[in-house]
Amino acid sequence: METESEPYVRLASLRQLHQVMADMNTARSLADTLQTVANGVVQALGYELACVNLVRPDGDLVVAAFSGNQAAEALITGRVGSRDSWERRLSMGETWGDLVFIPHTEGWILDDDDVPQWYTDGPAPRFEDEWHPSDRLFAPMYTPSVPGGKCGELIGVLSVDRPRNGRRPGAWGREALQMYAFQAAIAISNARLRANMQRALVRLEREQQALRASEESFRQAFEYAPSGMAIAEMGGDQHGRILRTNDALCRLLGRPASAMRRYAFSDLVHPEDIGTLLRTSAEGGRAELRLGRRDGTYVWVSLRNSVVADAADGPRFLLTHVEDIEERKRRELQLAHRASHDSLTGLPNSAELRARLSSRLCQRPTHAGALESMDAAYGHPAVYDANGHGFDFRPGAESYDGFDHHVHTVAPEGERDDGAKGLAVLFCDLDGFKSINDRFGHNAGDAVLIEVARRLSQCVRDGDTVARLGGDEFVILANGLGKADAADLAVRLRNEIIQPIRAEGRAVRVGASFGIGWAHCGMTADEVLKSADERMYVEKRSRPKQHRRAG
Repeated sequence: METESEPYVRLASLRQLHQVMADMNTARSLADTLQTVANGVVQALGYELACVNLVRPDGDLVVAAFSGNQAAEALITGRVGSRDSWERRLSMGETWGDLVFIPHTEGWILDDDDVPQWYTDGPAPRFEDEWHPSDRLFAPMYTPSVPGGKCGELIGVLSVDRPRNGRRPGAWGREALQMYAFQAAIAISNARLRANMQRALVRLEREQQALRASEESFRQAFEYAPSGMAIAEMGGDQHGRILRTNDALCRLLGRPASAMRRYAFSDLVHPEDIGTLLRTSAEGGRAELRLGRRDGTYVWVSLRNSVVADAADGPRFLLTHVEDIEERKRRELQLAHRASHDSLTGLPNSAELRARLSSRLCQRPTHAGALESMDAAYGHPAVYDANGHGFDFRPGAESYDGFDHHVHTVAPEGERDDGAKGLAVLFCDLDGFKSINDRFGHNAGDAVLIEVARRLSQCVRDGDTVARLGGDEFVILANGLGKADAADLAVRLRNEIIQPIRAEGRAVRVGASFGIGWAHCGMTADEVLKSADERMYVEKRSRPKQHRRAG
Protein backbone atom coordinates (compact mmCIF):
# COMPACT_ATOMS: atom_id res chain seq x y z
CA MET A 1 0.00 0.00 0.00
CA GLU A 2 2.88 2.40 0.74
CA THR A 3 3.88 2.61 -2.93
CA GLU A 4 0.53 4.18 -3.80
CA SER A 5 -0.16 7.91 -3.73
CA GLU A 6 -3.44 8.90 -2.08
CA PRO A 7 -5.49 9.76 -5.22
CA TYR A 8 -4.59 6.41 -6.77
CA VAL A 9 -5.00 3.94 -3.91
CA ARG A 10 -6.10 0.62 -5.37
CA LEU A 11 -9.58 -0.59 -4.49
CA ALA A 12 -8.05 -3.95 -3.52
CA SER A 13 -5.84 -2.19 -0.94
CA LEU A 14 -8.84 -0.43 0.61
CA ARG A 15 -10.76 -3.70 0.73
CA GLN A 16 -7.81 -5.42 2.41
CA LEU A 17 -7.54 -2.65 5.01
CA HIS A 18 -11.31 -2.77 5.59
CA GLN A 19 -11.16 -6.56 6.06
CA VAL A 20 -8.32 -6.31 8.57
CA MET A 21 -10.27 -3.72 10.60
CA ALA A 22 -13.35 -5.95 10.51
CA ASP A 23 -11.26 -8.91 11.74
CA MET A 24 -10.04 -6.85 14.70
CA ASN A 25 -13.59 -6.23 15.85
CA THR A 26 -14.69 -9.85 15.50
CA ALA A 27 -11.80 -11.58 17.32
CA ARG A 28 -13.03 -13.94 20.05
CA SER A 29 -10.74 -12.87 22.88
CA LEU A 30 -8.39 -10.09 23.98
CA ALA A 31 -5.35 -12.21 23.04
CA ASP A 32 -6.81 -12.90 19.59
CA THR A 33 -7.57 -9.20 19.16
CA LEU A 34 -3.99 -8.18 20.03
CA GLN A 35 -2.49 -10.72 17.62
CA THR A 36 -4.95 -9.69 14.90
CA VAL A 37 -3.86 -6.06 15.37
CA ALA A 38 -0.18 -7.01 14.90
CA ASN A 39 -0.92 -9.25 11.91
CA GLY A 40 -3.05 -6.55 10.28
CA VAL A 41 -0.12 -4.10 10.17
CA VAL A 42 1.96 -6.65 8.24
CA GLN A 43 -0.88 -7.82 5.99
CA ALA A 44 -2.45 -4.48 5.04
CA LEU A 45 -0.14 -1.54 5.81
CA GLY A 46 3.05 -2.56 4.04
CA TYR A 47 5.43 -3.19 6.98
CA GLU A 48 7.46 -6.35 7.57
CA LEU A 49 7.43 -6.17 11.39
CA ALA A 50 4.85 -5.00 13.92
CA CYS A 51 4.71 -5.08 17.71
CA VAL A 52 1.82 -4.35 20.11
CA ASN A 53 3.04 -2.91 23.43
CA LEU A 54 0.14 -3.01 25.92
CA VAL A 55 -0.12 -0.88 29.08
CA ARG A 56 -0.27 -3.06 32.22
CA PRO A 57 -2.20 -2.13 35.37
CA ASP A 58 1.06 -0.88 36.96
CA GLY A 59 1.63 1.51 34.03
CA ASP A 60 4.53 -0.29 32.35
CA LEU A 61 4.16 -1.66 28.82
CA VAL A 62 4.46 -5.34 27.95
CA VAL A 63 5.04 -6.79 24.47
CA ALA A 64 1.66 -8.50 24.06
CA ALA A 65 1.80 -9.48 20.37
CA PHE A 66 4.35 -9.55 17.54
CA SER A 67 4.11 -10.29 13.82
CA GLY A 68 6.55 -10.65 10.94
CA ASN A 69 9.54 -12.52 12.40
CA GLN A 70 9.36 -15.65 14.55
CA ALA A 71 12.87 -15.21 15.96
CA ALA A 72 12.17 -11.65 17.09
CA GLU A 73 8.78 -12.75 18.45
CA ALA A 74 10.40 -15.41 20.62
CA LEU A 75 13.02 -12.91 21.79
CA ILE A 76 10.83 -10.06 23.06
CA THR A 77 7.22 -11.27 23.52
CA GLY A 78 6.28 -10.94 27.19
CA ARG A 79 9.13 -8.58 28.03
CA VAL A 80 8.34 -5.30 29.79
CA GLY A 81 9.49 -1.72 29.21
CA SER A 82 9.11 0.94 31.88
CA ARG A 83 6.54 3.72 31.46
CA ASP A 84 9.28 6.36 31.89
CA SER A 85 11.25 4.98 28.94
CA TRP A 86 8.17 4.90 26.77
CA GLU A 87 7.18 8.45 27.74
CA ARG A 88 10.67 9.54 26.72
CA ARG A 89 10.32 7.90 23.33
CA LEU A 90 6.88 9.39 22.66
CA SER A 91 8.08 12.89 23.57
CA MET A 92 11.07 13.02 21.20
CA GLY A 93 11.53 12.80 17.45
CA GLU A 94 9.09 14.09 14.83
CA THR A 95 5.30 14.11 15.24
CA TRP A 96 3.27 13.01 12.21
CA GLY A 97 -0.23 13.75 13.46
CA ASP A 98 -0.63 11.23 16.29
CA LEU A 99 2.41 9.24 15.10
CA VAL A 100 5.93 9.62 16.48
CA PHE A 101 8.94 9.09 14.17
CA ILE A 102 12.45 8.95 15.63
CA PRO A 103 15.10 9.02 12.90
CA HIS A 104 18.31 7.04 13.29
CA THR A 105 20.22 10.29 13.82
CA GLU A 106 18.39 10.70 17.16
CA GLY A 107 17.37 7.15 18.03
CA TRP A 108 20.86 5.86 18.86
CA ILE A 109 20.49 7.28 22.38
CA LEU A 110 17.63 4.79 22.97
CA ASP A 111 19.68 1.67 22.27
CA ASP A 112 20.43 1.08 25.96
CA ASP A 113 17.05 1.84 27.57
CA ASP A 114 14.86 -0.95 28.95
CA VAL A 115 12.24 -0.99 26.16
CA PRO A 116 12.24 -4.41 24.43
CA GLN A 117 13.37 -3.96 20.83
CA TRP A 118 14.84 -5.84 17.91
CA TYR A 119 17.77 -4.91 15.75
CA THR A 120 17.83 -5.10 11.99
CA ASP A 121 20.79 -4.88 9.68
CA GLY A 122 21.01 -3.03 6.42
CA PRO A 123 22.95 -0.46 4.43
CA ALA A 124 22.88 3.24 5.20
CA PRO A 125 20.26 5.28 3.31
CA ARG A 126 21.18 6.37 -0.19
CA PHE A 127 18.57 9.11 -0.47
CA GLU A 128 16.66 11.42 1.87
CA ASP A 129 13.44 9.47 2.46
CA GLU A 130 14.95 5.97 2.48
CA TRP A 131 14.23 3.95 5.64
CA HIS A 132 17.24 3.41 7.90
CA PRO A 133 17.49 0.15 9.89
CA SER A 134 17.62 2.20 13.10
CA ASP A 135 14.61 4.42 12.30
CA ARG A 136 11.69 4.01 14.73
CA LEU A 137 7.99 4.68 14.09
CA PHE A 138 5.38 4.52 16.87
CA ALA A 139 1.57 4.80 16.75
CA PRO A 140 0.14 5.47 20.25
CA MET A 141 -3.28 3.96 20.96
CA TYR A 142 -5.72 5.78 23.25
CA THR A 143 -9.08 4.81 24.67
CA PRO A 144 -11.98 6.30 22.67
CA SER A 145 -12.98 9.75 23.94
CA VAL A 146 -16.36 11.48 23.92
CA PRO A 147 -17.09 13.52 20.78
CA GLY A 148 -15.25 16.83 21.00
CA GLY A 149 -13.34 15.73 24.10
CA LYS A 150 -9.64 15.31 24.67
CA CYS A 151 -7.71 12.20 23.75
CA GLY A 152 -8.38 9.29 26.09
CA GLU A 153 -6.01 7.25 28.22
CA LEU A 154 -2.98 5.57 26.65
CA ILE A 155 -3.67 1.82 26.37
CA GLY A 156 -0.69 0.81 24.24
CA VAL A 157 1.72 1.63 21.43
CA LEU A 158 2.05 0.09 17.97
CA SER A 159 5.67 0.00 16.80
CA VAL A 160 6.44 -0.84 13.17
CA ASP A 161 9.59 -1.46 11.17
CA ARG A 162 10.87 -2.26 7.66
CA PRO A 163 8.48 -0.67 5.16
CA ARG A 164 8.37 -3.06 2.22
CA ASN A 165 9.14 -0.32 -0.27
CA GLY A 166 12.18 0.77 1.73
CA ARG A 167 10.95 4.34 2.16
CA ARG A 168 9.55 6.38 5.00
CA PRO A 169 5.75 6.43 4.75
CA GLY A 170 4.15 9.27 2.83
CA ALA A 171 0.93 11.14 3.58
CA TRP A 172 -1.36 8.20 2.73
CA GLY A 173 0.76 5.71 4.66
CA ARG A 174 0.82 7.92 7.74
CA GLU A 175 -2.92 8.51 7.64
CA ALA A 176 -3.58 4.78 7.16
CA LEU A 177 -1.36 3.84 10.14
CA GLN A 178 -2.93 6.55 12.32
CA MET A 179 -6.46 5.45 11.37
CA TYR A 180 -5.48 1.83 11.98
CA ALA A 181 -4.13 2.65 15.46
CA PHE A 182 -7.40 4.46 16.26
CA GLN A 183 -9.45 1.43 15.21
CA ALA A 184 -7.08 -0.92 17.05
CA ALA A 185 -7.60 1.06 20.26
CA ILE A 186 -11.38 0.71 19.88
CA ALA A 187 -11.07 -3.02 19.20
CA ILE A 188 -8.78 -3.58 22.21
CA SER A 189 -11.04 -1.51 24.48
CA ASN A 190 -14.10 -3.43 23.32
CA ALA A 191 -12.27 -6.77 23.75
CA ARG A 192 -11.44 -5.80 27.33
CA LEU A 193 -15.03 -4.80 27.97
CA ARG A 194 -16.28 -8.07 26.51
CA ALA A 195 -13.78 -10.04 28.59
CA ASN A 196 -14.80 -8.18 31.74
CA MET A 197 -18.46 -8.74 30.97
CA GLN A 198 -17.93 -12.43 30.24
CA ARG A 199 -16.02 -12.87 33.49
CA ALA A 200 -18.76 -11.03 35.37
CA LEU A 201 -21.48 -13.19 33.84
CA VAL A 202 -19.57 -16.41 34.53
CA ARG A 203 -19.02 -15.36 38.11
CA LEU A 204 -22.69 -14.45 38.42
CA GLU A 205 -23.85 -17.82 37.08
CA ARG A 206 -21.69 -19.69 39.57
CA GLU A 207 -23.00 -17.57 42.43
CA GLN A 208 -26.61 -18.19 41.32
CA GLN A 209 -26.05 -21.92 41.55
CA ALA A 210 -24.57 -21.57 45.03
CA LEU A 211 -27.00 -19.22 46.81
CA ARG A 212 -30.12 -17.10 46.34
CA ALA A 213 -28.14 -13.94 47.09
CA SER A 214 -27.01 -13.94 43.44
CA GLU A 215 -29.63 -11.26 42.66
CA GLU A 216 -27.47 -8.63 44.31
CA SER A 217 -24.41 -9.73 42.34
CA PHE A 218 -26.41 -9.64 39.13
CA ARG A 219 -27.76 -6.19 39.95
CA GLN A 220 -24.26 -4.82 40.46
CA ALA A 221 -22.91 -6.40 37.28
CA PHE A 222 -25.91 -5.06 35.38
CA GLU A 223 -26.00 -1.54 36.81
CA TYR A 224 -22.27 -0.86 36.62
CA ALA A 225 -21.54 -2.51 33.28
CA PRO A 226 -19.45 -0.11 31.13
CA SER A 227 -21.76 -0.68 28.14
CA GLY A 228 -25.54 -0.70 27.82
CA MET A 229 -27.65 -3.46 29.34
CA ALA A 230 -31.40 -4.10 29.33
CA ILE A 231 -33.82 -6.76 30.58
CA ALA A 232 -37.01 -7.39 28.59
CA GLU A 233 -39.99 -9.69 28.95
CA MET A 234 -40.20 -12.94 27.00
CA GLY A 235 -43.52 -14.38 25.85
CA GLY A 236 -47.06 -13.21 26.49
CA ASP A 237 -48.77 -10.02 25.42
CA GLN A 238 -45.89 -7.88 26.70
CA HIS A 239 -43.17 -9.79 24.87
CA GLY A 240 -40.16 -7.56 24.24
CA ARG A 241 -41.19 -4.78 26.62
CA ILE A 242 -38.18 -3.32 28.43
CA LEU A 243 -38.31 -3.89 32.20
CA ARG A 244 -34.96 -2.51 33.33
CA THR A 245 -32.02 -0.61 31.85
CA ASN A 246 -28.65 0.41 33.26
CA ASP A 247 -27.18 3.90 33.37
CA ALA A 248 -24.87 3.26 30.43
CA LEU A 249 -27.78 2.50 28.08
CA CYS A 250 -29.79 5.48 29.35
CA ARG A 251 -26.82 7.78 28.70
CA LEU A 252 -26.25 6.28 25.26
CA LEU A 253 -29.86 6.92 24.16
CA GLY A 254 -30.39 10.10 26.19
CA ARG A 255 -33.53 8.66 27.79
CA PRO A 256 -34.30 8.27 31.52
CA ALA A 257 -34.92 4.78 32.91
CA SER A 258 -38.58 5.60 33.59
CA ALA A 259 -39.13 6.48 29.92
CA MET A 260 -37.29 3.39 28.70
CA ARG A 261 -39.83 1.16 30.46
CA ARG A 262 -42.51 2.41 28.07
CA TYR A 263 -40.76 0.93 25.06
CA ALA A 264 -39.65 -2.29 23.44
CA PHE A 265 -36.52 -2.38 21.27
CA SER A 266 -38.82 -2.62 18.24
CA ASP A 267 -40.13 0.86 19.14
CA LEU A 268 -36.63 2.33 19.24
CA VAL A 269 -35.00 0.70 16.22
CA HIS A 270 -34.54 2.58 12.94
CA PRO A 271 -37.36 1.70 10.46
CA GLU A 272 -34.82 0.31 7.98
CA ASP A 273 -33.40 -2.04 10.66
CA ILE A 274 -36.64 -3.51 12.00
CA GLY A 275 -36.17 -6.61 9.83
CA THR A 276 -32.69 -7.13 11.28
CA LEU A 277 -34.07 -6.94 14.80
CA LEU A 278 -36.87 -9.41 14.06
CA ARG A 279 -34.39 -11.88 12.54
CA THR A 280 -32.19 -11.76 15.64
CA SER A 281 -32.71 -14.87 17.74
CA ALA A 282 -33.42 -14.51 21.42
CA GLU A 283 -30.78 -16.93 22.65
CA GLY A 284 -27.30 -15.93 21.56
CA GLY A 285 -28.62 -13.65 18.83
CA ARG A 286 -26.46 -10.77 17.59
CA ALA A 287 -27.21 -7.82 15.34
CA GLU A 288 -25.78 -4.47 14.32
CA LEU A 289 -28.51 -1.85 13.96
CA ARG A 290 -29.49 1.74 14.79
CA LEU A 291 -31.39 2.80 17.93
CA GLY A 292 -33.17 6.13 18.31
CA ARG A 293 -31.98 8.76 20.76
CA ARG A 294 -34.29 11.15 22.54
CA ASP A 295 -33.17 14.03 20.26
CA GLY A 296 -34.36 12.16 17.16
CA THR A 297 -30.93 11.02 15.96
CA TYR A 298 -29.80 7.41 15.70
CA VAL A 299 -26.69 5.62 17.00
CA TRP A 300 -25.17 2.41 15.62
CA VAL A 301 -25.00 -0.35 18.24
CA SER A 302 -24.03 -4.00 18.45
CA LEU A 303 -26.91 -5.81 20.14
CA ARG A 304 -26.35 -9.23 21.75
CA ASN A 305 -29.08 -11.29 23.46
CA SER A 306 -29.01 -14.05 26.06
CA VAL A 307 -31.77 -15.73 28.03
CA VAL A 308 -31.66 -15.67 31.85
CA ALA A 309 -33.97 -16.99 34.56
CA ASP A 310 -35.16 -14.99 37.55
CA ALA A 311 -33.94 -16.78 40.70
CA ALA A 312 -37.07 -15.96 42.74
CA ASP A 313 -39.99 -16.55 40.40
CA GLY A 314 -38.48 -18.69 37.71
CA PRO A 315 -39.81 -16.83 34.62
CA ARG A 316 -37.36 -16.31 31.83
CA PHE A 317 -36.20 -12.89 30.68
CA LEU A 318 -34.15 -11.54 27.81
CA LEU A 319 -30.82 -9.92 28.74
CA THR A 320 -29.60 -7.58 26.00
CA HIS A 321 -26.08 -6.18 25.82
CA VAL A 322 -25.88 -2.94 23.77
CA GLU A 323 -22.43 -1.76 22.64
CA ASP A 324 -21.78 1.59 20.95
CA ILE A 325 -20.14 1.01 17.53
CA GLU A 326 -20.82 4.45 16.03
CA GLU A 327 -17.14 5.23 15.40
CA ARG A 328 -16.44 1.91 13.70
CA LYS A 329 -19.49 2.27 11.46
CA ARG A 330 -18.47 5.79 10.53
CA ARG A 331 -15.02 4.56 9.51
CA GLU A 332 -16.52 1.71 7.52
CA LEU A 333 -18.79 4.13 5.67
CA GLN A 334 -15.80 6.36 4.93
CA LEU A 335 -13.89 3.41 3.48
CA ALA A 336 -16.91 2.34 1.44
CA HIS A 337 -17.32 5.89 0.12
CA ARG A 338 -13.65 6.09 -0.87
CA ALA A 339 -14.00 2.79 -2.72
CA SER A 340 -16.99 3.99 -4.78
CA HIS A 341 -16.17 7.69 -5.31
CA ASP A 342 -13.46 9.66 -7.07
CA SER A 343 -10.98 11.03 -4.53
CA LEU A 344 -10.43 14.31 -6.43
CA THR A 345 -13.98 15.44 -7.31
CA GLY A 346 -16.04 13.40 -4.84
CA LEU A 347 -18.24 12.15 -7.69
CA PRO A 348 -19.18 8.47 -8.12
CA ASN A 349 -16.31 6.68 -9.85
CA SER A 350 -16.35 4.35 -12.85
CA ALA A 351 -17.23 1.24 -10.84
CA GLU A 352 -20.10 2.98 -9.04
CA LEU A 353 -21.40 4.41 -12.34
CA ARG A 354 -21.51 0.96 -13.93
CA ALA A 355 -23.21 -0.48 -10.86
CA ARG A 356 -25.95 2.18 -10.93
CA LEU A 357 -26.43 1.78 -14.67
CA SER A 358 -26.47 -2.04 -14.50
CA SER A 359 -29.13 -1.94 -11.77
CA ARG A 360 -31.47 -0.27 -14.27
CA LEU A 361 -30.95 -2.84 -17.02
CA CYS A 362 -32.16 -6.40 -17.50
CA GLN A 363 -30.86 -8.98 -19.95
CA ARG A 364 -32.77 -11.03 -22.50
CA PRO A 365 -32.06 -14.73 -21.60
CA THR A 366 -30.07 -16.59 -24.24
CA HIS A 367 -30.88 -20.20 -23.25
CA ALA A 368 -33.73 -21.56 -25.38
CA GLY A 369 -35.40 -23.36 -22.48
CA ALA A 370 -35.29 -20.23 -20.34
CA LEU A 371 -36.82 -18.18 -23.15
CA GLU A 372 -39.67 -20.61 -23.64
CA SER A 373 -40.48 -20.95 -19.93
CA MET A 374 -40.43 -17.19 -19.31
CA ASP A 375 -42.43 -16.42 -22.46
CA ALA A 376 -45.01 -19.02 -21.43
CA ALA A 377 -45.26 -17.58 -17.92
CA TYR A 378 -45.83 -14.01 -19.11
CA GLY A 379 -47.65 -14.77 -22.38
CA HIS A 380 -45.12 -12.66 -24.33
CA PRO A 381 -41.31 -12.22 -24.53
CA ALA A 382 -39.55 -11.88 -21.17
CA VAL A 383 -36.23 -10.66 -19.85
CA TYR A 384 -33.96 -11.38 -16.89
CA ASP A 385 -32.06 -9.03 -14.63
CA ALA A 386 -28.47 -9.67 -13.48
CA ASN A 387 -29.75 -11.91 -10.64
CA GLY A 388 -31.78 -14.14 -12.91
CA HIS A 389 -35.21 -12.74 -12.02
CA GLY A 390 -37.79 -12.65 -14.82
CA PHE A 391 -39.64 -9.49 -15.86
CA ASP A 392 -42.35 -8.37 -18.27
CA PHE A 393 -40.74 -7.46 -21.61
CA ARG A 394 -43.36 -4.93 -22.70
CA PRO A 395 -42.17 -1.27 -22.65
CA GLY A 396 -42.94 0.37 -19.33
CA ALA A 397 -44.40 -2.79 -17.77
CA GLU A 398 -43.71 -3.72 -14.15
CA SER A 399 -43.28 -7.29 -12.89
CA TYR A 400 -42.47 -9.01 -9.61
CA ASP A 401 -40.32 -12.03 -8.89
CA GLY A 402 -40.13 -12.68 -5.13
CA PHE A 403 -39.46 -9.27 -3.55
CA ASP A 404 -37.68 -7.74 -6.58
CA HIS A 405 -39.25 -4.91 -8.57
CA HIS A 406 -38.13 -3.74 -12.00
CA VAL A 407 -39.37 -1.04 -14.39
CA HIS A 408 -38.37 -1.92 -17.95
CA THR A 409 -36.03 0.68 -19.49
CA VAL A 410 -36.82 1.64 -23.10
CA ALA A 411 -34.97 4.17 -25.28
CA PRO A 412 -36.74 6.72 -27.55
CA GLU A 413 -36.57 5.58 -31.17
CA GLY A 414 -36.25 7.37 -34.50
CA GLU A 415 -34.80 10.75 -35.38
CA ARG A 416 -37.86 12.71 -34.27
CA ASP A 417 -38.85 13.38 -30.71
CA ASP A 418 -42.01 11.27 -30.42
CA GLY A 419 -42.54 12.19 -26.76
CA ALA A 420 -41.10 8.91 -25.43
CA LYS A 421 -39.08 9.20 -22.23
CA GLY A 422 -36.03 7.12 -21.35
CA LEU A 423 -32.76 6.95 -19.42
CA ALA A 424 -30.38 9.36 -21.14
CA VAL A 425 -26.63 8.75 -20.84
CA LEU A 426 -24.62 11.90 -21.57
CA PHE A 427 -20.91 11.28 -22.19
CA CYS A 428 -18.87 14.47 -21.63
CA ASP A 429 -15.27 14.97 -22.77
CA LEU A 430 -13.48 18.26 -21.99
CA ASP A 431 -11.88 20.08 -24.94
CA GLY A 432 -8.59 21.85 -24.35
CA PHE A 433 -7.96 20.29 -20.96
CA LYS A 434 -4.58 18.80 -21.88
CA SER A 435 -3.19 22.21 -22.81
CA ILE A 436 -4.08 23.52 -19.33
CA ASN A 437 -2.13 20.68 -17.72
CA ASP A 438 0.80 21.27 -20.08
CA ARG A 439 0.90 25.07 -19.64
CA PHE A 440 -0.07 25.56 -16.00
CA GLY A 441 0.59 22.23 -14.29
CA HIS A 442 -1.49 19.44 -12.80
CA ASN A 443 -2.67 21.54 -9.85
CA ALA A 444 -4.43 23.83 -12.28
CA GLY A 445 -5.83 20.81 -14.10
CA ASP A 446 -7.15 19.37 -10.85
CA ALA A 447 -8.81 22.69 -10.00
CA VAL A 448 -10.55 22.66 -13.41
CA LEU A 449 -11.82 19.10 -12.91
CA ILE A 450 -13.16 19.93 -9.44
CA GLU A 451 -14.99 23.01 -10.72
CA VAL A 452 -16.42 21.18 -13.74
CA ALA A 453 -17.70 18.45 -11.41
CA ARG A 454 -19.36 21.10 -9.21
CA ARG A 455 -21.04 22.79 -12.17
CA LEU A 456 -22.32 19.53 -13.62
CA SER A 457 -23.75 18.50 -10.25
CA GLN A 458 -25.55 21.83 -9.84
CA CYS A 459 -27.17 21.64 -13.28
CA VAL A 460 -28.84 18.24 -12.93
CA ARG A 461 -31.92 17.20 -10.98
CA ASP A 462 -32.05 15.39 -7.67
CA GLY A 463 -31.84 11.70 -8.45
CA ASP A 464 -29.67 12.14 -11.55
CA THR A 465 -26.10 10.81 -11.42
CA VAL A 466 -22.95 12.74 -12.32
CA ALA A 467 -19.87 10.49 -12.35
CA ARG A 468 -16.24 10.87 -13.29
CA LEU A 469 -15.31 8.08 -15.67
CA GLY A 470 -11.60 8.93 -15.59
CA GLY A 471 -9.24 11.68 -16.75
CA ASP A 472 -11.35 14.52 -18.19
CA GLU A 473 -14.37 12.33 -18.99
CA PHE A 474 -17.68 12.62 -17.14
CA VAL A 475 -20.99 10.77 -17.51
CA ILE A 476 -24.48 11.97 -16.57
CA LEU A 477 -27.39 9.56 -16.06
CA ALA A 478 -30.73 11.39 -16.36
CA ASN A 479 -33.97 9.41 -16.27
CA GLY A 480 -37.32 10.37 -17.77
CA LEU A 481 -36.00 12.50 -20.66
CA GLY A 482 -37.08 12.71 -24.26
CA LYS A 483 -34.66 13.43 -27.10
CA ALA A 484 -35.29 17.17 -27.02
CA ASP A 485 -34.93 17.23 -23.22
CA ALA A 486 -31.58 15.43 -23.42
CA ALA A 487 -30.30 17.79 -26.13
CA ASP A 488 -31.35 20.82 -24.06
CA LEU A 489 -29.60 19.39 -21.02
CA ALA A 490 -26.38 18.91 -23.00
CA VAL A 491 -26.53 22.54 -24.17
CA ARG A 492 -27.08 23.82 -20.63
CA LEU A 493 -24.21 21.74 -19.30
CA ARG A 494 -21.87 22.90 -22.08
CA ASN A 495 -22.78 26.55 -21.47
CA GLU A 496 -21.94 26.12 -17.77
CA ILE A 497 -18.61 24.43 -18.46
CA ILE A 498 -17.32 27.04 -20.92
CA GLN A 499 -17.56 29.85 -18.36
CA PRO A 500 -14.11 31.00 -17.07
CA ILE A 501 -12.62 28.94 -14.25
CA ARG A 502 -10.19 30.28 -11.64
CA ALA A 503 -7.20 27.96 -11.37
CA GLU A 504 -3.85 28.76 -9.75
CA GLY A 505 -4.60 32.48 -9.74
CA ARG A 506 -5.62 32.76 -13.38
CA ALA A 507 -8.79 32.42 -15.45
CA VAL A 508 -8.84 29.50 -17.87
CA ARG A 509 -11.47 28.04 -20.15
CA VAL A 510 -12.29 24.58 -21.41
CA GLY A 511 -14.86 23.41 -23.88
CA ALA A 512 -16.94 20.25 -23.78
CA SER A 513 -18.17 17.69 -26.28
CA PHE A 514 -21.29 15.68 -25.43
CA GLY A 515 -22.56 12.40 -26.79
CA ILE A 516 -26.09 11.28 -25.89
CA GLY A 517 -26.77 7.58 -25.64
CA TRP A 518 -29.88 5.80 -24.44
CA ALA A 519 -30.04 2.88 -22.04
CA HIS A 520 -32.50 0.11 -22.66
CA CYS A 521 -32.91 -3.38 -21.30
CA GLY A 522 -31.00 -5.98 -23.25
CA MET A 523 -27.81 -3.87 -23.25
CA THR A 524 -24.93 -4.08 -20.81
CA ALA A 525 -23.60 -1.02 -19.00
CA ASP A 526 -20.44 -1.08 -21.13
CA GLU A 527 -22.51 -1.17 -24.32
CA VAL A 528 -24.53 1.85 -23.20
CA LEU A 529 -21.40 3.83 -22.31
CA LYS A 530 -19.70 2.84 -25.57
CA SER A 531 -22.70 4.06 -27.53
CA ALA A 532 -22.65 7.46 -25.80
CA ASP A 533 -18.85 7.66 -26.20
CA GLU A 534 -19.09 7.03 -29.95
CA ARG A 535 -21.77 9.71 -30.32
CA MET A 536 -19.55 12.12 -28.40
CA TYR A 537 -16.69 11.58 -30.86
CA VAL A 538 -19.06 12.09 -33.78
CA GLU A 539 -20.16 15.40 -32.22
CA LYS A 540 -16.53 16.41 -31.53
CA ARG A 541 -15.42 15.72 -35.11
CA SER A 542 -18.43 17.53 -36.54
CA ARG A 543 -17.32 20.88 -35.09
CA PRO A 544 -14.34 22.89 -36.39
CA LYS A 545 -11.29 22.55 -34.16
CA GLN A 546 -11.27 26.25 -33.29
CA HIS A 547 -14.82 25.98 -31.91
CA ARG A 548 -14.18 23.03 -29.61
CA ARG A 549 -12.94 25.23 -26.80
CA ALA A 550 -14.39 28.39 -25.41
CA GLY A 551 -10.93 30.04 -25.30
